[in-house]
Formats: sequence, structure tokens, C-alpha cells
Amino acid sequence: MNGKKLSWFPLSIFGWRYWLPMLITGALLTGMLWFVTPLLAGLMVLVTLACMLFFRDPPRNIPDQPGLMVSPADGKIVEITRLEHYEALSGPALRIGIFLSVLDVHINRSPCDGVVVLAHFEPGEFLDARNPQAGIRNQSNTLILKAQLAEDHPPVAIVRQIVGAIARRIICPTVAGAQLKRGERFGMIAFGSRTELIVPEADTWECLVQTGQQVKGGTTAVLRKH
Repeated sequence: MNGKKLSWFPLSIFGWRYWLPMLITGALLTGMLWFVTPLLAGLMVLVTLACMLFFRDPPRNIPDQPGLMVSPADGKIVEITRLEHYEALSGPALRIGIFLSVLDVHINRSPCDGVVVLAHFEPGEFLDARNPQAGIRNQSNTLILKAQLAEDHPPVAIVRQIVGAIARRIICPTVAGAQLKRGERFGMIAFGSRTELIVPEADTWECLVQTGQQVKGGTTAVLRKH
């Protein structure tokens, strides 16, 4: 499972519009509070650091074995469902749902090598991400990738970023035509949320995870092609 370790910056570049104002505000308030009471200044430092931790972007070892799909997000597996028909794939599919708590890393990563053939944002509600209806009714962003698992059989992989009750900001600058490598960052969701991986031909995949298991984006192999 030892693949290439991707280079990284401590904080996600996708979330800079959020963490940079927090960092500047925290630094200014810390400086002002220092002249009032060092205790409050110290508390402000802790609050600022806690906010920055949410946008952390740790390095990951990406598996390099052929025929694998890796987890598109950190979090807990809350759903593994075989669907008789999935409209976007015009046939049966396998869906893996991952719940991200506010303590998880919120970077989303590509499950495989491939080209983005569709990037589609859908407005919606803000149900709790653990709600089974969240994937249907909540605001979401969908990437459809033409996955390059084998030269003679490039299947499609779908990754859906879904907001939750707290998470209300999907960040995804990735557009159609983009080339992604397995484990490559393509966006993030601000605060607790849900990420889904959907693949066609459910019976042709070996599921390597189980419900309740904790996974790491880009590192944990979730599917293997038979």
C-alpha cells in the first residue's frame, strides 16, 4: 500500500477564503487582547488553531496497485448499497457513502486515475449528512470520471460531495476536462458532510471495506476490480 506521497501545504488551498480571514482576525484579536490579559490572548490562540485544524491537509501515501478505487474522503463508512438501477449510469451500481464529522479532514480526493467528463452542482436542502435522504435532497456537487483502471475497460466512477446540517459550502474548482490522478485533491466541503462513491457493474467489484469502518481519503482502498 505504499505509493507516492503527494506534496502538501499544511492548510488546504481550497479553503483559503475561509481560513485566511480566520487567521488574520485571530492574530489581530490575539494582539489586542494581549494588552488586556494574556489569558484571553492565549484562549484566542487556541480558538484560532482549532479553526485552522479543520482546514488541515496532511500528506497521504497513495496505493499504486492496479484495479483499485481509493476512498474519496476521510470519515466513516455509513452505507454500502447495491442499486438495481442508477440513472446516471443507466444500470446497476454500487454506492459507498462516507460520513465526515467536524473532526475529520475534509479534503476530497479522486478515487482513481481518470478524466472528468461532467461536473454538476445541484442546489438543495441541508439535512443531517447521516440522514438517508441527505444524498437525495441536500445540496451537492457531482463529478463523473472516465476511470482508467484498464486499457480495454475504462469504467465510470462518480463522486458526490454532499453538504450536511453544519457544512454548507462545497468547494470544487475542478471542471470537465480535468485529468485527475488516484488520490489527487479535487476539492473539499466546509465542516461536517457526506461523500459518495458510485461505480457501475456492482458484481464486478470486490468491496474492501465495511459499514462502520473509518477510512482515509486517497489512502484506504475501498474497491478492487475482479
